[in-house]
Amino acid sequence: MADTGWRNKTSITEFVLLGFGKVPELQILLFPLFLMIYMVTVAGNMLIVVLVVADQHLHTPMYFFLGNLSGLETCYSSAILPRMLASLLTGDRTISVSTCIAQFYFFASLAATECCLLSAMSYDRYLAVCKPLHYAALMNGRLCLQLAAGSWLSGCLATLIISSLMSQLTFCGPSEIDHFFCDFTPVIKLSCSDTNLILVLDLLLASLCTLFPFLLTLLSYVYIIITILRIPSTGCRQKAFSTCSSHLIVVTMFYGTIIIVYMLPKSDTLRDLNKMFSVFYSVLTPLINPLIYSLRNKEVKEALSRLIHKCVAFSRTQASLASTF
Repeated sequence: MADTGWRNKTSITEFVLLGFGKVPELQILLFPLFLMIYMVTVAGNMLIVVLVVADQHLHTPMYFFLGNLSGLETCYSSAILPRMLASLLTGDRTISVSTCIAQFYFFASLAATECCLLSAMSYDRYLAVCKPLHYAALMNGRLCLQLAAGSWLSGCLATLIISSLMSQLTFCGPSEIDHFFCDFTPVIKLSCSDTNLILVLDLLLASLCTLFPFLLTLLSYVYIIITILRIPSTGCRQKAFSTCSSHLIVVTMFYGTIIIVYMLPKSDTLRDLNKMFSVFYSVLTPLINPLIYSLRNKEVKEALSRLIHKCVAFSRTQASLASTF
């Protein structure tokens, strides 16, 4: 009966995303900044996907996972930035309840998938460094597909359960979300329904999809570092570490900012700081990832060079054919 009373009382069909405040000068500055970030993020990550697919030299487990990660980062940014850009451009901060829950689903499922993918990539690096003689046999094409598919499915299915429960909640007010996207905690706080079950399930599923992969990643790198330190040659140690340094940097940035965001006390004084770190892991990390892998990776640079040469040769061939007619 109580639930029926809440539903009859419901008058909220839209939320208001407060974003970064109402200062007009700030909105004018943020729109071109975030637009540039979004364009570079999509271009950089899609370039890596194209290189991994098109270049035979990159058809290895490490680059297979990197291609998955880059595709995921493109979707990850697209779940947040287009809506933010539209709000900054038009000044319209409203978002329907159903759209808000949909945005949370895509953002959260992709974040959970990234945790699992980073764990799979760390396992790949563990086998490459700690079991080099058995690496080719252990990390075969079938296992790569299973790890990638398992990462995507676990992230999407776990978040689907939470999103389905969120869609059944009643929201009676207030309607303002002090964030720039629909995250779990700010939305749940606005519900006047009983949220005990969804909070327990969220804690359980978050532990399975984020904490468990994080511990596996941490354990993999403990073994990797121990193995590298046992290598007698300094040159060999540097070469071994270089094979996983880019991935380690990405893991540190991603988990570091997420831990800060979700472990900081949710006080008013730390709200702006929390929002700043949310920008880092949800907006800047997808931008930085392709830069890290491309600028620090010789094989990616060589693949890009080969792709440019192929494009130039193709354009010259087309131009010569056109001149003959």
